[in-house]
Amino acid sequence: MENQLGLVLKLLLLSALLSVLIKYAGPSLSIPATATNALIIILLPIVIIAIALLWRFQAQNQN
Repeated sequence: MENQLGLVLKLLLLSALLSVLIKYAGPSLSIPATATNALIIILLPIVIIAIALLWRFQAQNQN
């Protein structure tokens, strides 16, 4: 139970930090509004998660 509570608190803290970063540091970034940048922003998290899951799956199969 403590382990799950710790995980939830870590995720909550990370989420809050990311929100503050987006709110205050985000507007200072000058990213042009193009279709390519929109696709990169949308697809990059999906690609990162897919790579992480594939890496985990391969590590699990080796054991």
